[in-house]
Amino acid sequence: MEPLFDPSISTSYVNISCKSNVCSQLTPVTHKRPRCSTDNSTSIYDMQYGDKSFSVGFFGKERLTLTSTEVFDEFLSGCGQINQGNFGRLRRVSWTWAPQHLRPTNCKQVWPHFLLLSTSTSSSTSYLGFGKHRRAFKHVKFRPLTIVSQDPSFYGLNLVGISVGGHKLWISPSVFLSSGTIIDTGTVITVLPAAAYSALRDVLRQAMTKYPLTQALSVLDTCYDLSSYVTVKYPHIAFYFQGGLKLKLDATGIFYSSSASQVCLAFAGNDANNKFAVLGNVQQKTFEVVYDVAGGRVGFARGGCL
Repeated sequence: MEPLFDPSISTSYVNISCKSNVCSQLTPVTHKRPRCSTDNSTSIYDMQYGDKSFSVGFFGKERLTLTSTEVFDEFLSGCGQINQGNFGRLRRVSWTWAPQHLRPTNCKQVWPHFLLLSTSTSSSTSYLGFGKHRRAFKHVKFRPLTIVSQDPSFYGLNLVGISVGGHKLWISPSVFLSSGTIIDTGTVITVLPAAAYSALRDVLRQAMTKYPLTQALSVLDTCYDLSSYVTVKYPHIAFYFQGGLKLKLDATGIFYSSSASQVCLAFAGNDANNKFAVLGNVQQKTFEVVYDVAGGRVGFARGGCL
């Protein structure tokens, strides 16, 4: 595993001043006013995610070198000092619709690609790639990015349905239309509107009645003790997005395991139907997720493991 980034030994890293106009633009992204360090010179960000995990740290800029010809001299990022996750180690990279002046001037030349592999008990890691031609994208299925009215800083996708065990759940179309859906690498689990989550949870519980339920884990209220089972049968879950995109999840995208005696459905419900849904990083595992921001689209490809 690569060492943690240490800004003190970087010759190009610079903290952003509290007096900078760039610092003030953190508010639309984090929904909190940035704070200042004790000497009143460095901007401090405070970001909370949909699963209640958070990161607090310094806001700075760094030279990002991808190739000898692709160099970003003012790449803006947060250098986390206090990182708290609900589900094991905090492992996240987050992207937002940044205000225009926060983006590198040549950002159209770069596509970020994610492969999410890591679990709470695995030593596997994910990769983050840049570049339009890093891999052939003929197997990537793209859908348009949308703007979620509740928070325009996030990347939106139009989720229209969910199936469990091959059968679509009866969820009123208005549930997803009124709330909207975002895709987020910073939130670990998927968070659904209350009505959608209840339907999903109830059908999954019916399909897994032979396995004993156990105590909840944080916001995960459907957990099983599977320590006595060699094999487990479970229903596959699939998401359906506008335009025909279907994401079929396997066990790694359905369950979060703290131990064999506590294996939980990796979904939670919002306390209201009008709060947007969040497609978290557990459900993105083993997919290659391609963000073509300039083209206004995001793509998915299965079997992206190296």
